[in-house]
Amino acid sequence: MPDALPVLGFVTLQRLVELWWSARNERRLRARGAREAGARHYPFIVALHALWLAGLWIWAWPRPANWWLVAAYAALQIARVWVIATLGERWTTRIIVLPGAPLVRAGPYRFLKHPNYLVVAIEVALLPLAFGLFVYAAIFSLANAALLAWRIRAEDRALANQERPV
Repeated sequence: MPDALPVLGFVTLQRLVELWWSARNERRLRARGAREAGARHYPFIVALHALWLAGLWIWAWPRPANWWLVAAYAALQIARVWVIATLGERWTTRIIVLPGAPLVRAGPYRFLKHPNYLVVAIEVALLPLAFGLFVYAAIFSLANAALLAWRIRAEDRALANQERPV
């Protein structure tokens, strides 16, 4: 069995579950009056992540894994779960703003303004590196950085009108 199968199978399943969770949260937030901000960048984010994962299925498949880097990626998932658990029903893959809701300042948000984006940036580089795909990691990391710069500006503008942090 190729090394990539269990690793990419896990990541693919994880992302599908997260998309389901995000859609569920989005429906609930919109029912409470939330609105989306910065939607123009979203198709690019989706495309980037879909291409990143699809490309890994193609190019990582025949390569042996560096299990130390796979373990680092797995450990990073603790931070991902911490972010999602902290945001709870407010975690989505889109920028969904619930008017009047306080900003989240618990969990990893006590230390960083955008911890989820740091986790994603590390993931985008680390998983290809675990399969020796150095150029792949660099290309997707640069593309991700550009899109995150756009997204973070949009998110910061959207959240600027929220209530004081809790």
